[in-house]
Amino acid sequence: MGFLDGLLGNASNVDKGEIKREFSKLFIDGEEVNVAFKVLRDLFIFTDKRLILVDKQGITGKKTEFHSILYKSISHFSIETAGTFDMDAELKIWISGNIEPLVAKNFKKDDSIYDIQKVLAAACG
Repeated sequence: MGFLDGLLGNASNVDKGEIKREFSKLFIDGEEVNVAFKVLRDLFIFTDKRLILVDKQGITGKKTEFHSILYKSISHFSIETAGTFDMDAELKIWISGNIEPLVAKNFKKDDSIYDIQKVLAAACG
């Protein structure tokens, strides 16, 4: 998966070293990046301690919101696959104590949503 996949809403892997350099201010001492996925402008960063969601906002993407979610606080998550007429797949993540999902991200009709789901299942398991 590459640049075109990212533009189409598919998840693409991002180099761990690049993530460590670009977001060095976010990591605590000794925290390691396990894997990172990019969806359009947003990122899912899975570390050995938590999930960091990077949400680029606005037209320029200069304004950025960071969600830091400890794996133990994720109560459940779901994926909804794309159908015949619904071309988008969706990932939702719920946090303990919340009725509504904290995260709801759309993906295009491909298998990239399964890659993120596998990492999330392993981290929360």
